[in-house]
Amino acid sequence: MAVGRPAAPPSDPAVPRLEPGDHLDQKTFHERYEAMPEGFRAELVEGVVVVPSPPGVPHGRPHALLMGRLVHYQAATPGTTALDNPTVILGPESEPQPDGVLLVEPEWGGRTRMEGIYLAGPPELVAEVASSSQAYDLHGKYRDYERAGVPEYLVVVVRDRQVAWFARHADRFRPLGPGPDGLLRSEAFPGLWLDPDALLRGDIAAVLAALDRGLASPERAAWVERPRPAG
Repeated sequence: MAVGRPAAPPSDPAVPRLEPGDHLDQKTFHERYEAMPEGFRAELVEGVVVVPSPPGVPHGRPHALLMGRLVHYQAATPGTTALDNPTVILGPESEPQPDGVLLVEPEWGGRTRMEGIYLAGPPELVAEVASSSQAYDLHGKYRDYERAGVPEYLVVVVRDRQVAWFARHADRFRPLGPGPDGLLRSEAFPGLWLDPDALLRGDIAAVLAALDRGLASPERAAWVERPRPAG
């Protein structure tokens, strides 16, 4: 979920303000979004405007752990970039603001691009922390990400104390199951391993230890040594 606050009058009075529940296409949403006051946050999910609640500590703790491991992976892996709360233009009725993304940079064969200050196209991994946003993170956003061709979707479900990781197979998301050691392993990013139990209990050392094991794996080493695409 994105950081948000109650809607306020837009800075341009000629542009109607965004209201939760409005049904809009992405271009209209984006025009109105840019006219809103600085600091206002909203998302377009399946053509419907969502203005999320301000996040609390139950959201902030797993969010920090998720972003820490994505940044750690980026630091060790050429051609990858982690972003916190980016606006992503995904399709004609979709402009979410995921909690975090990990993408392959375009010059390394990634599919995202910049449109002004915004990200456009499906990031290779999208991560959400579902607390007050659980109803649409696991439904509307899930379908938007699947429809847009996102390869992997990771959701920390705070209230149910679960971590769900989905990978794209034959144009549909399928759950990634843990290995015999209980770790979840990304298919899009070799070596991006996660100890879901450690994440849920807030054990930073264990979360990073699992990731370090992944970074030392042969499959991750082979991926890092892949040749950079020409052009």
